[in-house]
Amino acid sequence: MSDWLLYLLSAAALAFAVSSWWGVRKLKALHIRSAVAEDAHEADLGHQRVAVILNPVKARAPEAKAAIQRACLAAGWDDPLFLETTMEDPGYTQARAALDYKADVVLVGGGDGTVRVVAESLAHTGVAMGIIPLGTGNLLARNLDLDVNDLHSNVQTALFGQQRYIDTARMGIENSRTGHSSEHAFLVIAGIGLDAEILADTNDGLKKAVGWLAYTEAGMRHLPGRRRKVSITLDDGPEQARNIRSVLFANCGLVPGGIDFIPQAMIDDGMLDVVVMSPRSALGWIIMYGKVLLRHRGNLPIMTMYRSGKIVIKCPEPMPTQLDGDTSGEATKLTVRVEPGSLLIRVKGQPQA
Repeated sequence: MSDWLLYLLSAAALAFAVSSWWGVRKLKALHIRSAVAEDAHEADLGHQRVAVILNPVKARAPEAKAAIQRACLAAGWDDPLFLETTMEDPGYTQARAALDYKADVVLVGGGDGTVRVVAESLAHTGVAMGIIPLGTGNLLARNLDLDVNDLHSNVQTALFGQQRYIDTARMGIENSRTGHSSEHAFLVIAGIGLDAEILADTNDGLKKAVGWLAYTEAGMRHLPGRRRKVSITLDDGPEQARNIRSVLFANCGLVPGGIDFIPQAMIDDGMLDVVVMSPRSALGWIIMYGKVLLRHRGNLPIMTMYRSGKIVIKCPEPMPTQLDGDTSGEATKLTVRVEPGSLLIRVKGQPQA
């Protein structure tokens, strides 16, 4: 690697660290994804049947279980039904069991993967979901303005908070080379290309040690690389031929570090914000990051944004994909669509005027 490229990558890493620190200070308290379609409303706080889907390997899982039990006991409700995820089943069977139990609210204690899997089953049911963020990124929790470090507050919100409907999205993944196909929900950001490469190559030990900052190390290693040809179709319109490094599909846009990556992406506007990134060099990545950090509204040829309810991407060669921070295999074709107002979720009560 040439000296100038190494210098640029180092500068990018330093800028990322400084801006992330600044973002935490400035955006954590200020950023609120206000409702577009409707305001939050009071839940029926009578006698609730509560089911809890818990990832038992998370460090604070026992503490979360005890806090939920105490809160339900204090409210005079029945003891919650606790259902634990496993390596083989990250929440699908547990979510069906919670629905069979006729739960009024299903609490999800885990990371983004557990939240996504349970939401996939709860969408379109009208059963409320409450989030107890116990993961590394906690992406949906951040976009709902939950304090990911305040376990007690999150238990109170999940059990006694207001609620609102938000959008979910689904991504169909096809691989013509292997014949594999699948479809899954996502809540925050899915993607194809570089972002999925970074997630697949992030060191697990480093992630446990420094949290989401571990993605920075993998990101620096993957910045150099070639663009790939794809075709993009928005809302059944004409195909666009593009050379890309990554395409993101955002239901909402706040990411770890307090960075509002896609400020216009709202969680209940019935649309997805599509970001097509096609830099040729590390300098291009730095320019793009500067645009995000400074919230510059000008257009960049290497970073174009669209709004769409349905997106189809075709690739001549398989490319890696991700759903809310979980790798989801390689695809030669993606079909992504929004499902407006499909998930009822518990949120913090709004201050009285």
